[in-house]
Amino acid sequence: MCHVVPRFWIVWLGITVAWVIRGGVAVGGPMTVDLNPTADAFVSAANAESNFGAAGALAVAASGLAKGEFQSVLRFDASSAASSFDAAFGPGQWSVQGVVLVLNAAYPGNAIFNSQSSGQFSASWMQNDSWLEGTGKPRDPTTDGIVFSTLSSFLSGSDRGLGTFSFDGSTSGTAEYSLTLEGELLADVSAGDPVSLRLFAADSGIGYLCNARDYTTPEYRPTLSITAVPEPSGIALLLTAACALFGSIRIRKTR
Repeated sequence: MCHVVPRFWIVWLGITVAWVIRGGVAVGGPMTVDLNPTADAFVSAANAESNFGAAGALAVAASGLAKGEFQSVLRFDASSAASSFDAAFGPGQWSVQGVVLVLNAAYPGNAIFNSQSSGQFSASWMQNDSWLEGTGKPRDPTTDGIVFSTLSSFLSGSDRGLGTFSFDGSTSGTAEYSLTLEGELLADVSAGDPVSLRLFAADSGIGYLCNARDYTTPEYRPTLSITAVPEPSGIALLLTAACALFGSIRIRKTR
């Protein structure tokens, strides 16, 4: 006896199989979400008690340079990335393939900064996300956020290195730095938690000034670019469901 297969199931099967075979964003292809910082600041050893969270710039410099050592911290909210990946691939059915920090070099227009000079800097993941950005500026520093003298209190043995990178000394232009995919960084992204990064000198010569999150032109602000792909198990589950449905349809039609 021949049974009529509901049209809905035939349409659903066709969409499902096409979805998988074509490798669309929702199943087979990588997806990238760009995040801007929710907070960032630089700290200066020569101005150890001053906050510069609203300076419009971030700085990394070696301690032996004329204006002294600079470090910078950035915090990103990964919740929107996790939500986007969940919506595209299914809740928890994805993994992070790459995390890239994008920075735009800037000309040192204030006497507080060192001149740009080539060298190397390191990036690390910070376990402690509780630091405050503050409202200080080079011409009007404050004490309402992170400063050089308090930076060490936000660091711990649980922090993880994310790589060492080269800077060519440019005063403009965009650079991309692919971060090491440490488990703690991946856990923050997967859970949609805050991600704090610290940038600091890795040699004796680097002087690096770049735009911060409150820079006037949005496309030149720092970006954390996160790329995720679907888990193979999720794709296999979808294919299995499609094959099972197709088999069921064929059996019904031949009886």
